[in-house]
Amino acid sequence: MIVGIDEVGRGAWAGPMAVGAVLLGDVAIEGLTDSKKLTRIKREQLDLEIRQKALAIGIGWVDAKTIDAIGLSAALKLASRRALAYIRHEYHEIIIDGTIRLIEDTRVTLLPKADLLVPAVSAASIVAKVARDNYMKHLDLIFPEYSFASHVGYGTPAHREVIGRIGVTPHHRLSYAPLRHYRSGN
Repeated sequence: MIVGIDEVGRGAWAGPMAVGAVLLGDVAIEGLTDSKKLTRIKREQLDLEIRQKALAIGIGWVDAKTIDAIGLSAALKLASRRALAYIRHEYHEIIIDGTIRLIEDTRVTLLPKADLLVPAVSAASIVAKVARDNYMKHLDLIFPEYSFASHVGYGTPAHREVIGRIGVTPHHRLSYAPLRHYRSGN
């Protein structure tokens, strides 16, 4: 009974950060791995299967304004607590991908590359990535000139170009070094 936790969107310049928490129990799902190693189609297929079979799933969100206000480390911890709050079944261990203790709990194990090694963490990576990508597709409809659906908020050359040409949206993280000069008063 392991809860896997992984984050998505930490380094993006725009959009929310999402943390997934998944309790699979004894469910086996073929093909689970780090979400970044999967095609979009495979991620979406696995996301559906995870949602159908997992004992519990949680996604914790933190928006750009909150990231700017409290900082990335505090935002990661907040999103992790929010995700874990959805897990209402009993569990024995929490495995977090990485080396940062995002949750204060004696049952936490930190494991670099856990999204490749632990199915529950892989599942958390996948559900968080699909949810965040879908959110960015929604932002793309509101701000089509930014092409959020293609780069999902990361600092690609195309994203940099459009920011340089027309500026930022309310969904950009102005505490990030490349965008700091867009803060009001600077």
